[in-house]
Formats: sequence, C-alpha cells, structure tokens
Amino acid sequence: MAEYDIQGPTRVCAASRRELKPGDRFFGVLMDEGGKLVRKDFAEDVWAGPPEGHLAYWVGRVPTDDKPRKPVVNDELLLDCFDRLKERADPDSFNFRYVAALLLMRKKKFRFEDAMRDEAGRDVLVVRDTRNGAVHHVIDPKLNDDQVAAVQGEVFRVLGWV
Repeated sequence: MAEYDIQGPTRVCAASRRELKPGDRFFGVLMDEGGKLVRKDFAEDVWAGPPEGHLAYWVGRVPTDDKPRKPVVNDELLLDCFDRLKERADPDSFNFRYVAALLLMRKKKFRFEDAMRDEAGRDVLVVRDTRNGAVHHVIDPKLNDDQVAAVQGEVFRVLGWV
C-alpha cells in the first residue's frame, strides 16, 4: 500500500506564515500539487476563498488542548472529496476513495448496490448515494483490515478530524 505524503495540521497559516494558536478559526484546503495530495491551512483573517484547483476545503478551530477525541466526520466534506477524486487513477486516490465510500456507507449516506468486475478485471463496489440516487463505481484496492485502518486514519488526519 502506498503511503500518503500529506502534511497534517501545521498550526501555521500558509499565506501569512503566522502561527495559528489554540482556539483560532482556520480554513483547511486539500490540493493536488504535482500528483500529490497537499493540505494547507489559512488563518481566518487572510482567507480570500479556496485557491483555484482545490479538491476540498473546510473550516475548523485549532484545538485548545491535546486531549484525544473522537473524530467528527463532516459528511459533506467527505462526499466532496469522494466526488473530486473520481477521475484520478493513482493508487492513493483509489485507496482514499474506497475508504471514503466505506465511511459513507457506515454513515448511511451511501447504500451498497452490487459488487462486480470492470473491463480491466478489477473488483468494483457499486454504491448509491441516498440523497440523490447517483450510482458510483468504486474500485476495490484489495486492502487488508490493517491497511483499511491505516488509510482511514490518513483520511481523518488529512481532513483534520484527529
């Protein structure tokens, strides 16, 4: 399994280079830069909207303490990332999209429809969006349980949920 090379929250504004302090509101952005998923955080006062070519963005607050907490899954952000990665064909995107589909099924945003093989002989998960009925075909990257857990952790880390 390929590792994601995505920086977690830096607590530093990408535009002003100013430190983001506990309690500060920030905007996180997920970008594709040279085929790599890159996260950038921006202070609220310098935010002028998402940069062109962004995959997703969200708003958050820098945690006020370092206590572990259960991640809160933002369904809309996860759906947005899922949709934006559908045209990508690299292994990291397949892994990310597959785990996102599993999380969305768990949250009852997607419903399992079928499992099939595509023209290339790959196993494909067919899911239906419960909001609008759209059908999505998700390539199964054949991850074992440990790999799924690792990719899920990476999804949470990239999107700032841990």
